Amino acid sequence: MKRLAIIAHAPSPNIKRMINAVLKGANSDEVNGVEAIFIPALEAKAEDVINADALILATPENLGYMSGGLKDFFDRNYYPCMDKTEAMPCAVLIRAGNDGTGTKRAIESILTGLRWKVVQQPLICRGDFKEEFINQAEELGLFMAASLEAGII
Repeated sequence: MKRLAIIAHAPSPNIKRMINAVLKGANSDEVNGVEAIFIPALEAKAEDVINADALILATPENLGYMSGGLKDFFDRNYYPCMDKTEAMPCAVLIRAGNDGTGTKRAIESILTGLRWKVVQQPLICRGDFKEEFINQAEELGLFMAASLEAGII
């Protein structure tokens, strides 16, 4: 069984809904052989990453940057993961009230240092919250799980 870990900081009801949608997509009946789990960013450890076959990283944008919770995850786990997780397939979900590019740039810089492999363009859900964000998050979860199951990533 392959493992897809969703590591996210979800402080608001809307981002929690989005994470639940990612999990719903990843645990779709269309996919077998992949276990999708949610790990809060403030609790995620290097072992969680090392034991995963792929990751989805999710964060709201706060003041033009990733949430403190996701930044804390990277601060605690960057060096313990560095030499053990090279080429880790991952995707990024950003809930941005405005732009999202500062958060995207910061996360991509960290992922480059870790030498993780971003397997699709970051999903940036911009502006006022829209129900379509839920569908997009669910599609992201399904894409990642199906790709992992098929051996594409």
